[in-house]
Amino acid sequence: MGNSEEQHPTARTEEIDPDAVLWSAGPADRGGRPLLLILHGYGSHEGDLFSLAPHLPLHPVIAALRAPLSAGPGWAWFPIGAAGAAVNPGAPSADALTAAATGVLAWLDALPEQPTSVGLLGFSQGGAMALQLLRQAPDRFAFAVQLSGFVGRAEHPGDARLAERRLPVFWGRGTADSVIPQDAIERTQGWLPGHSALTERSYEGMGHSISQAELAEIVSFLRERYTGVAS
Repeated sequence: MGNSEEQHPTARTEEIDPDAVLWSAGPADRGGRPLLLILHGYGSHEGDLFSLAPHLPLHPVIAALRAPLSAGPGWAWFPIGAAGAAVNPGAPSADALTAAATGVLAWLDALPEQPTSVGLLGFSQGGAMALQLLRQAPDRFAFAVQLSGFVGRAEHPGDARLAERRLPVFWGRGTADSVIPQDAIERTQGWLPGHSALTERSYEGMGHSISQAELAEIVSFLRERYTGVAS
């Protein structure tokens, strides 16, 4: 997969704590396998989405990262809203997004053995991070699962390459989600079709969460990525 040429040496980096990563396999069992990165939401922690691991395909190694910024009882990938602006969960600053994604890419670069491929699964802020990582390193990743999240506002140099690659992206969201603003949803609806091979699903009456119906479709999407056969 190569190192992340898209990083800028002078860019600010929010570092990932390697000791806080939850792994589905020990070091001896990670070699020669794909990696699925799990990225939690605002105010949560690495153990939250890791609870999905028993339901997910067994072939990839799963690594759940802890976001770098303290946020209430948990952690965040970036502050809610741009500096000096009103709180807006769907409008982080471009610099904050870049700093968080640069930290994840640096953590990947530092792994003692590189995986055969890297997929992304993120919820809310973690979903925004999944799309930001695709934009920052469009040749680094195989696919993304973006749940109840959004794409950043600013254009990115990696967007043209993403439009060429058309990586598979699953985007799931609830129709009753009161956390992600409508303008962020509309922005994402406008951006994703031109920059991915999109599977978009909305779930009637679901809030800012993951339902059993959505989980079943996530598992089907992942199985297609790893085996070529949905089930």
